[in-house]
This record gives sequence, structure tokens and C-alpha cells, in this order.
Amino acid sequence: MYCYQCEQTARGEACTKIGVCGKQPDVAALQDLLVYALQGLSLVAVEARKVGVNDEAVNVFTAKAMFSTLTNVNFDATRFEPLLRDCVRFREVLKSTLAAKGVSPDWHEAATFEPAPDLAGLVAQGEVHSIENDLETDADIKSLKQTVVYGVKGVAAYADHAEILDQSDDAVYASIQELLADTLRLDMDLGAWVQRALDCGNANIRAMELLDAGNTGVYGHPVPTEVPLGARAGKAILVSGHDLKDLELLLKQTEGTGINIYTHGEMLPCHGYPELKKYGHFHGHYGTAWQNQLTEFAEFPGAILMTTNCIQKPSEAYMGHIFTTGLVGWPGAAHIADKDFTPVIDKAMDLPGFTEDINAGSVTVGFGRNAVLNVAETVVGAVKNGAIRHFFLVAGCDGAKPGRNYYTEFVEKVPEDCVVLTLACGKFRFFDRQLGDIGGIPRLLDVGQCNDAYSAVKIALALADAFDCGVNDLPLSLVLSWYEQKAVAILLSLLALGVKDIRLGPSLPAFISPNVLNFLVENYDIKPISSPDEDLRAILG
Repeated sequence: MYCYQCEQTARGEACTKIGVCGKQPDVAALQDLLVYALQGLSLVAVEARKVGVNDEAVNVFTAKAMFSTLTNVNFDATRFEPLLRDCVRFREVLKSTLAAKGVSPDWHEAATFEPAPDLAGLVAQGEVHSIENDLETDADIKSLKQTVVYGVKGVAAYADHAEILDQSDDAVYASIQELLADTLRLDMDLGAWVQRALDCGNANIRAMELLDAGNTGVYGHPVPTEVPLGARAGKAILVSGHDLKDLELLLKQTEGTGINIYTHGEMLPCHGYPELKKYGHFHGHYGTAWQNQLTEFAEFPGAILMTTNCIQKPSEAYMGHIFTTGLVGWPGAAHIADKDFTPVIDKAMDLPGFTEDINAGSVTVGFGRNAVLNVAETVVGAVKNGAIRHFFLVAGCDGAKPGRNYYTEFVEKVPEDCVVLTLACGKFRFFDRQLGDIGGIPRLLDVGQCNDAYSAVKIALALADAFDCGVNDLPLSLVLSWYEQKAVAILLSLLALGVKDIRLGPSLPAFISPNVLNFLVENYDIKPISSPDEDLRAILG
């Protein structure tokens, strides 16, 4: 295998024996083959659009299948075989439709290859189409191509989340397919690939906007909400991942059972949504970020449901009571395909649950764009009268690699006349810190999940309008941590918006070549994090 799509990759270069995430070589090969097959399907879909043929089922499938290859989503090799066969089936139907219209180009091999008849054969095919065997010879173009592929994985994730909530835009699907089709080309220069990376960022902005519309349209705009970090005596189910609809379905199916529902990881912000917080048995939050689940899940006395990405290899201590749903998969873990969570509920009833109430304090969530912009005048006034000197967006993914304590120390050292906005699981390095407030404005504002990055963008744009300046002229600094491909898509979105002077850590992507990095430094002033003291001094003077 050869995989360097996440921040955790071995030696900061690539995982070549087994993934640091736990991904086995056969799964890596199957994911590479699925990406190759989706490139071929996308090539045909792009040609089909030119003659007025546009299949919504193909579009939705493309996003879902691409999402399944994102880090920490699906580790079950058997789940990739049907995706590969469906991909080829969709491709051949589209090709037949085109042929009937007289369109029969000389297709790229990605649009004609036949999948092997068994799983072992598919793995062998995937090894042939690994990153190492890419026909691109220019290291910088290859770097940008891979950046686009990983950005598209992030766009696909957001598009899939949005589609689940009945929000979609054909322009996003068209962008996904055009970008994937272009990654097969060998005739585009470096400048063209820089533009395609920015195009990916723009597609992601629209995908995040759709997801925001889905979340707020169905569940209401988040409101500031105090969330218990302890427990209530009784049976319990823990929900991790990102999916709001899965949580809603579980809340409905557990009403009246006496089971309390807890969030884990990126599900914490769900407590701020009016249509979710109305459930009396939606109690609180348990644990921290995804990389701590081996310890935290082993100690949880109830059933566990994994939605979307973030799963780690379950330990024997809880393999018997962890369940996956949607695109998530782990060999041996029970999978709920039909959204009937009865097996999860039954398991929770069999387990002891919490035997007593536990008071472990609380945190406040719900500072999405609507909540913050409702007090925009107060915020602007506080900046103008000097009460607020600077804003820091300290956000992104958490992970197990050393160096992430930087973000904890950074937030703790932010001066008392500054405000910290945060989102995504990186906040678990400091989410329970008591930073106080400035004139009633909390100094630590939880904007939400990584899926809520659109909220942060809208807040920044609104403040720029209020101050009649550009985003780069605001007293705002971005200090980001990255781990997987949704973070790549968000970074490309920020670049597409022209945002500069971003500090990125804890390490830079292995798939970024030195020349591409120099381009980003020279044109966007991207820089790696150094130390909290040095970075604060450089930002604030």
C-alpha cells in the first residue's frame, strides 16, 4: 500500500505496510481502485452532460462512494466490492445511453476496465492503480492532482451529508465529476492545476452552504446551550460521528424506553439544535475526540453507534456493543443498514448503563452564525471601543500525533482582550476551559462541527461587511489543525476566498511538494505553526 492522505501518515511520508489509522493493505488497494473507477465513471458522466444526459442516481452514488474512501470511514473490505460493481454498472448504462445518441469516444482505460470476479482479484487491480503507479511524471502536478482528489473526498462528504437532508445542487455534483475526470489527464500544466484546486474549494463552499441549509432548515439554528459532561443514572447509548439525521432517528426510536442518549466527539454541537434538544432523554456529552475512543468507549456502560467517519479499531472490551451505520464499517462490527436501531436499543437494555448520577461540569455550545450575527452590533462595538482586540479561529481536526498540545497552550495564552472561535474536534484540546467573557460575549465560542465551517465563513464575511473591509483586514487570525480530507477541502475553500496568513499544523501534508508549498507561502502566506508564544507575538505584536 501507499497512502499519505491524512496527517497521521507514517514518518510524515506515507503508510506502506499498514495504515497508522488501522487500514489494511487490501482495503487501501480497494479504495484506490474505487477512486480509479469513479474517475472513469465521472469521465463518462461529464461527456453525458454535454449531450443533456444527467442521471441523479449516478451523481448521488459518486459522492457516497467517494466519501467511503475518506480516512476512518470504512475499513471493511467486503463493503467495497458492491460499490465497485455498482460503479461499473452505472458507467456502462451511461455509455450505452451515449452510444444510442451517437457518442462513442475513445474512452480512457478507467472508463473501460472490467473488475475482477472476486475480492482477491479486485485487490490485485487496486494495487496496479495505486498512487505510486500514477502516470503523472511531474512531481508538482502530481502533488496538486492528489490535493484535488483529497479535496474532492471532502466535498463528497459534505455533499452526501447535505443530500441526506434533501439538499443538493447539480453544480456540486458536476464539479465533483469534472474534477475527478480531469485527474486522468496528462495534458494540463501547473497553472491549470492550481486553478482546479481553487475550483475544488469553490465547490466545497457550495456543498457546505447546502449542508448548513439542511441542518438549520430541519433542526433550526443552533442556540447557546449548556451541555452536561456527566451522566444520568440509567441505560445509555453513545452516538459518535457527524450525522444529525441518524441521531434524530435514534432519539425518536428510544422515546419512552428509559434510555438516555449521549454524544461523543463531533456530535457535541447537536445539543444546540432546537429540534434535537427538545428530546428529554437527550442528556449530555461523554468523552472527547475520536482518537481517544479506545479508552472512552471501553469505559462507557452502554451501546455505541458510529455514524459517518471517525471510527478506530474497536477493542475486545466493546466490540460486542458497537454498531455502525451509513458508510461506516469495521470487520466484525454489527452494521445497521436500514436505520432500524432496534439492535442498538436491545444491546443498551442488556448493558448496565450508569448506576448513579455523575456531575462532571458542563460546556456551552450553539454559537453558530445565527447566534453570533444576532449580537454582531455588540461585537463590532466591542472591537471599536477596544474591549476586543483580536479574534482567533482555532479550529480543525484532532489527532494522536505529537504536537497537538500546541493548540491547548495557544488558547490558554490568548490575551484576555481576545476572543477564540472554534469548531471541529480540535476543540477538545481546550473545549472545557473557562475563559470568561468580554462585556457578556463569551471568550470561547463553539461554532460547531467541522461540517459547520460555513458558519465560520459567514461570520467572517459579515464582520468584514460591518467594518467595510476585506476578510484579510479583519482583526482575525486562523490557526488550524488538519487530519483528514474534509480539512483539505476547507483549506481549499479558504484559499478560493482569498484568505491569507493561515497557520497550519501540527505538520504539513506529505502530498504537498516543496514547490507547491512555496507557491502557497508566496501567494497566500500560509505558514506552519511554531510555538504559541512566537505565533501570538507575530500576530499581536
